[in-house]
Amino acid sequence: MKDTLAGRLKETADGYEFVYDSDYLKSDKPEPISLTMPLTNKPMKSPTLFPFFDGLLPEGWLLAAAEKNWKLNPGDRMGLLLACCKNCIGAVSVIEDDGAE
Repeated sequence: MKDTLAGRLKETADGYEFVYDSDYLKSDKPEPISLTMPLTNKPMKSPTLFPFFDGLLPEGWLLAAAEKNWKLNPGDRMGLLLACCKNCIGAVSVIEDDGAE
């Protein structure tokens, strides 16, 4: 969120989970990434990709081009998100976790 780590989204066996970063929550005036994803220290879970993140994905011909050029499965919403949303228009970008904690 605006070049600050706001939280982590992960794909699980049951769907998806998003949790805000504790340092982000403690920062001066943290903002929710979406009105549908209020600030909380508890993980949010969903059987499908959260609508906010799904809304970041391209549609139509642009989605088809991304799927073809990057050889992505249209059903792999997380793969599409990681491939297409590194430099989104707006305050939120999605980057792959490097594994460092």
